[in-house]
Amino acid sequence: MIDKIYQEEFTEKVINSTKTAVVDFFADWCGPCKMLSPVLEELSRNNPDVDFYKVNIDENPSLADAYDVRSIPNVVIFRNGQAVDRSIGYRTAEQLQEIIGKNK
Repeated sequence: MIDKIYQEEFTEKVINSTKTAVVDFFADWCGPCKMLSPVLEELSRNNPDVDFYKVNIDENPSLADAYDVRSIPNVVIFRNGQAVDRSIGYRTAEQLQEIIGKNK
């Protein structure tokens, strides 16, 4: 299961991490976010060298603002503490794996 994190943990777990991190900005009411969740779970199992996290934008609006999250689902890839890529909307496992793979 992918850990849901909050603003207080974001710097420690994502920004200060030496591993690539995939952060799913989502909301509980978002249908496409619910569809994407099992895809990300599968990818997290297939990419043990990458950290996966979920951030609820309703509970963490300042994080959503900081990373210019205007549409969800919004998956942001972080490497060395920097946002290096993103995917907006529902994507298949293959599409997301390609994005993750090029940003490891």
